[in-house]
Amino acid sequence: MGGAFADFGPPRRVDGGLRARSTRGAIGVSWWSRRFLEVLESFALGTRLTRGRAYARRGQVLRLDVSPGRVEASVQGSRPRPYPVVITLPPFPEALWARVERELAGQAFFSARLLAGDLPAELEELFAGAGAPLFPDSVGELTQRCGCPDFAVPCKHLAATFYLLAEAFDADPFQLLHWRGRSRDALLGRLRSLRAEAVDRPLPAGAVGSSPPAVVDPVAGRQGAGSASGQAGVPASGVPDAGTPDRTSGPGSSVVEGVASGPPGAVAGAARVLADLPDAPLTEAVDRFWLPPVPLPDRPPILATGPELLLRQLGSPAATIGGPGLLERLRRAYQALGPS
Repeated sequence: MGGAFADFGPPRRVDGGLRARSTRGAIGVSWWSRRFLEVLESFALGTRLTRGRAYARRGQVLRLDVSPGRVEASVQGSRPRPYPVVITLPPFPEALWARVERELAGQAFFSARLLAGDLPAELEELFAGAGAPLFPDSVGELTQRCGCPDFAVPCKHLAATFYLLAEAFDADPFQLLHWRGRSRDALLGRLRSLRAEAVDRPLPAGAVGSSPPAVVDPVAGRQGAGSASGQAGVPASGVPDAGTPDRTSGPGSSVVEGVASGPPGAVAGAARVLADLPDAPLTEAVDRFWLPPVPLPDRPPILATGPELLLRQLGSPAATIGGPGLLERLRRAYQALGPS
C-alpha cells in the first residue's frame, strides 16, 4: 500500500513517555475527570476514545501542556516523527470569571474547599448557574487537530491525549480551571482578596452607636460598685464596706436586678445595657453557648435533582451497552423530563 498510509503499522516504542497510571479498566478517579470523559463519550465518541486508551497506557504521549483554552501534546505513532496534537476549548471571558469568583468568595464552603486544593462536586452546578458550564456542552465547542493522516476525529492520538488530560485533572484539579481561563494562583489569590475585602468592609451607618461609650468596668457595674461611675457607698477599690448596705435608696437612684443605677449618665456603656436585662436561666445560657455567633452559610445541595442520586450510585456501564457515556445521556434525559 502506498500514499499517506504507507507507514501505518504498530506504534514505535517510546522510552520516558507519559504513561497513564491506570493499567486496566476505566481511566479517571476523581469526579471531575470522570465527568470530563463521560461528557466526551456522550458525544458518541466512546468507541473512538477507546482506541487511544492503549496508547495512553503504553506511554506514547511524549508531552502534554495545558494553557487557557488550549491543550498541546506530542504523540508517537508508527512514523519516526511524533504527531502534534492540539485541542482547544474557548476559555471563559474575564467578566464571567469575575462573576464566578464573587460567587465562590461569597460562600465559605467553596472558598474553604478550593483553598484546600479540592473541587467540590457542587462547583459544576455553580458554574452552570453563572452561565458558564464547566464542561463542554457539545462536541462543536472542541477543536481537535492531529498531524496524522487518519481522517477519524478523534483519532487514537487525540484520544490518548484526552485520557492523559483526564489523569492530569486527577493529579491537579486546577488544571481543569486553568484550561477554562484561570490559573490556580490567580484564582486563589482573587478569592483571598475578595474574602479579605468582605472582612474589612465597615459596618453600615446606624449598626453601632454614634457616640462612643464611656469607659466603665462591667464587672464593677454588675456588683453595684465603682466610684468612677459616681455611685455612693462603694469605695474606689470596687469592694463594698462591711457596713455599707448593698442597696441604695433615695431620690435619683434605683436598683434593678442587683445593678445599681444612679442619675442619667452614672452607668454607661455595657453596664447600662445589661442593667435592664434579666438573668437568663443557666440551661438556656449553656444551650446558647454552642450556637455560632453569626449564622453559618447554608451548604449548597450536593445533588441538583432526584434522579442524580441514582445515577451517581451506578458503576461505569460496560462498553457493550454504551460505556460511561450512557450515564451522561441518562442524566440529560432525566433533566429534560424535569422533576416528577
